[in-house]
Amino acid sequence: MFRNIIGILAVSVWVFACDNKSSETTETTEEPASTATLNYSIVGSYPHDIQSFTEGLYIDNGQIFESTGSPEELTYTLSHLGPVDTTTGKIIPKAAIDRNKYFGEGIAKLDGKIFQLTYKAQKCFVYDAKTYKQIAEYPYANAEGWGMTHDSTNLIMSDGTSKLTYFSPKDFSKVKEINVRENGYAIDKINELEYVGGYIYANIWTTNQIVKIDANTGNVVAKVDMGPIFVEAQKLNPGLMEMNGIAYNTTKGEFLITGKLWPKIYRIKFL
Repeated sequence: MFRNIIGILAVSVWVFACDNKSSETTETTEEPASTATLNYSIVGSYPHDIQSFTEGLYIDNGQIFESTGSPEELTYTLSHLGPVDTTTGKIIPKAAIDRNKYFGEGIAKLDGKIFQLTYKAQKCFVYDAKTYKQIAEYPYANAEGWGMTHDSTNLIMSDGTSKLTYFSPKDFSKVKEINVRENGYAIDKINELEYVGGYIYANIWTTNQIVKIDANTGNVVAKVDMGPIFVEAQKLNPGLMEMNGIAYNTTKGEFLITGKLWPKIYRIKFL
């Protein structure tokens, strides 16, 4: 009885919200399918610097790029970005922001530019992808910046909620939003992102879960628990923190998975 009442109220609220939603927000009226479970195999790994507080990861022409944050209590950390030396796992720093003012977050490369989010400053820094010279700085209204990827047309940003925001790479103006749900329920704490073939793969903060999101509907269509990888990495560095960092290698058809202060970047394939 109580569940039925709650269900009726929930439907009523949803209908009201749909009738009054912003034209910028993309919703779906499709009945969400049950969430599939992804399996995976580990096909290899690269070393990763255990002083890198990973916030963003992507691959460009076979080269891994990483951005990091700098928690106040971890005085050795930096908010910088650059290519990763796969023999040592260390970032070759190409751009950095003042850790006393900003906390670096996700990055993405699009249209010859590298975009770098900040945690609470509501700013996106933009660099020329060849020279790494800062060429722009854009504000955004989201209270926080977390992960970022792109769909070859727009940048896609997470902010720790269940919302993903699309921005134009021309001026970082807002294009639209989509709300992420699993079986009709909002999924928040969406963190690092990677867009692959119409789907967005996302870390869920403080968990070992990765969800696969339909970029058109916002529905979570599959998810995977990578707890075993976390346990293995923790044995190598007991001081590591949560999983964060997803990149896709189109040439090899494999994903790279890592985390904050992790000793390895794992190469995996979903089965």
